[in-house]
Amino acid sequence: MSIYNKILVVADINKDDQPALARAMQLAAKSRSPSHVTFFLSIYDFSYDMTSMLSIDERDAMRRGVIGQREQWMHRVAKEYLLEGVNFEVKVVWHNRPYEAIIAEVFGGSHDILIKGTRKHDVLESVIFTPTDWHLLRKCPCPVLLVKNEDWPEDASIIASVHVGSENETHLDLNDSMVDQMKSLTERLGATPYLVNAYPVTPANITIELPEFDPATYTDAVRGHHLTAMKALRQKHGYDDEQTIVEQGLPEDVIPEVAERLNAAMVIIGTTGRTGLSAVFIGNTAEHVIDKINCDVLALKPSGYISPLDPATAI
Repeated sequence: MSIYNKILVVADINKDDQPALARAMQLAAKSRSPSHVTFFLSIYDFSYDMTSMLSIDERDAMRRGVIGQREQWMHRVAKEYLLEGVNFEVKVVWHNRPYEAIIAEVFGGSHDILIKGTRKHDVLESVIFTPTDWHLLRKCPCPVLLVKNEDWPEDASIIASVHVGSENETHLDLNDSMVDQMKSLTERLGATPYLVNAYPVTPANITIELPEFDPATYTDAVRGHHLTAMKALRQKHGYDDEQTIVEQGLPEDVIPEVAERLNAAMVIIGTTGRTGLSAVFIGNTAEHVIDKINCDVLALKPSGYISPLDPATAI
């Protein structure tokens, strides 16, 4: 089954190179079904709405002029990426909150995937200001592919960062979804699939509070549980033992190290889409991983996820 045939790409207004559009076309070129790519941009200039000397009609005309200029620029930078047989359109909207405009387009256009270029955020920006990437990871209803590099490496691999140690139904379903997506993407992009799982280090405080506690036995038991669960997952989806990796440590440490070791072009992760104070101050594992790896990240929501920006839930 082909996936991701209706693709929404967010334009990077700051440069002519468009890695997200390049990746969208790579996916579209390998699709067995007709693909449609929408190149999208949300723009806003507060000064156009504050010019009291102009009438409403004049301000509207100025906004249309700015939108028209951006559309021309987007058509120009997109030329080198366009492929024959892929339906392509440019869309520019006037909106003061880019992530809301993007998600509104996801709902309005029934897109299968959102692709956006990304960069490393500094600590203050990611914690205090919550940039657009974080909003999209938490609130976008469809899969979000954050692209870091335009070129797809040779002999690349795609990693699914699964959470096999949990018995939570949400995590189990998300594991299956990640593996299904990985299977389709490796076939379309000619990559090697790997399932990767990180299991926790033995808490140091337990050995202090419980003198009779044997950390080696505990560690072996935890590793054994994760290996057994990983075996069940790989066999369910038809993968070999050589395509699975189970290592001790935090996911935000293990996944980037394995991604570099395996020449990963993409890491697939699950995100619960948490919002509010817990997400701002604690952060999701997905978001910690994203800043530490130098490859694409595909973030998936669990089944049944409802976006806080879903127009169907608006009052």
